[in-house]
Amino acid sequence: MKKLSFAVGITFFIFIVEIIGGLISNSLALFSDAGHVFTDAFALILSLIASIITKKPSGRKATYGYHKIGILAAFINGVSLIVIAGLILFEGYQRLLNPPKIDSDIMLPVAVFGFLGNLLMAWILGHRHEDLNIKSAWLHVIGDTISSAGVIIEGLIIKYTDWLIIDPIISWFIGFIIITGGVRVIKDSLWIFLDFVPKGFDVEEITEKIKKIKGIIDIHDIHIWSIGYGVPAFSAHVVVDNQLLSEADKIRKKIEKELVSIGIKHSVIQVECIKCENSSIYCNFENHKHH
Repeated sequence: MKKLSFAVGITFFIFIVEIIGGLISNSLALFSDAGHVFTDAFALILSLIASIITKKPSGRKATYGYHKIGILAAFINGVSLIVIAGLILFEGYQRLLNPPKIDSDIMLPVAVFGFLGNLLMAWILGHRHEDLNIKSAWLHVIGDTISSAGVIIEGLIIKYTDWLIIDPIISWFIGFIIITGGVRVIKDSLWIFLDFVPKGFDVEEITEKIKKIKGIIDIHDIHIWSIGYGVPAFSAHVVVDNQLLSEADKIRKKIEKELVSIGIKHSVIQVECIKCENSSIYCNFENHKHH
């Protein structure tokens, strides 16, 4: 929380300096970097708000808690990255047709300032993230750090060669970096929203492990999804012999232990003693309609 708040303050300061520098030097690349910094600020503020909401405990309105608020923030951040990149690419094309005069003496120190500021933010946020929301904000910062480096290179080229066409070229380079990060974040957030099986989990492999537990006859209607980023969940119907509830509960606990060993701590196991007529590890909703 403190890291995000500090990063927001640094971002706004960099944004103001780069906007002023871009206006004075007439550099699109610097404006592009400032635009990306602005999306950084938006992303960080969104991530900060989402982090506060995500920590709220589950309740009557949200029995799973508020984990997906952070995923929604990540998705919005991803979309914002692509929108700003599109604007940069379009303006770069306009400048390619008619390259303007650029003052590299102003552009260079501003770009260096932006680069150092972004390095500081990347270090503050760190590179290990168990939260897609924070990861999306970090990707914003990393993309901006790379783009700032590109602006520095551009400034040096213009200063010593006066090759003005490098400005839209570097801007396109920045735009494509931003798009790459945005697409990755959107893909990861949609993967969770659509309740796809979390990456790294194999349904058939998990099923076979559970079937090896003594006392289990069959397992079907398996679901593996994510409640939030890095929070996998599991549910299944497990068929056992007709026995005392206390004995069946021992089997359930063995299943839960097996799931915890592979990284799934949230599970719902329905124990049954009658095998399903159309047993399948994947739930067939059409069959459920007829029950």
